Amino acid sequence: MPPAAPPLDDLDRRLLRRLQRDAAQPLEALGAEIGLSRNAVWRRVRRLEEAGLIRGRVALVDAGRLGLGLTVFIAIRTDRHDPAWLDAFAAAVRDLPEIAGCYRVSGDIDYLLRARVADMRDYDRLYQRLIRKVPLADVSASFVMEEIKETTEVPV
Repeated sequence: MPPAAPPLDDLDRRLLRRLQRDAAQPLEALGAEIGLSRNAVWRRVRRLEEAGLIRGRVALVDAGRLGLGLTVFIAIRTDRHDPAWLDAFAAAVRDLPEIAGCYRVSGDIDYLLRARVADMRDYDRLYQRLIRKVPLADVSASFVMEEIKETTEVPV
């Protein structure tokens, strides 16, 4: 379990909300929005990074404009639950750049993957590469027809 986050005040929360929307904002602009000086904002951001609350700053890329317009959720069942299989599965998933998320879940399936591919043919290539890397008991896919909400923001 990760260590507990340091206590956050209202300014920290406001800062985190704004950074999640646009981490490229100049410190002066952030400070003006939340009522702090540039240096005070810098110190808070640094403290939040050191505490692990801010894990990194990234650019959000439009997958559709890159030709990866199909999102697929891949449900996986396995009949293996030993550490060696899990290590092989985790390595396989990490090695496939199309896979954007991998989650061990409760319920009828064991793992849920989220991937971005160009089309059905591209998904089939991903599927073939995955099953060559690790044995799976059952794989099913659901293709996103409409993206209603997609965000990287965490409620603060």
